[in-house]
Amino acid sequence: MSSNRKFVIDTNVFIEAYKRYYSFDIALFFWKALVQHAENGHIISIDRGKLNSFHKEDELSKWVNEHFAEWFEPTDNPEVISTYD
Repeated sequence: MSSNRKFVIDTNVFIEAYKRYYSFDIALFFWKALVQHAENGHIISIDRGKLNSFHKEDELSKWVNEHFAEWFEPTDNPEVISTYD
């Protein structure tokens, strides 16, 4: 993967993975890999998804807010918006 490419992942990546295939107790490496890819600048998500999906008091919301929150980019950022053009 080229270091100058960044992918925007939808909040459903978190939700579906958690609910269906990659719960924390059986696939911790998946969640660590998400953080690693974000730290390396390969993936982000957007703030609207976070605001709409991860405000609950559940295990997934807690994980997102503790481990991935800094990689939710604001949708009012022109650079983020330009990636959708």
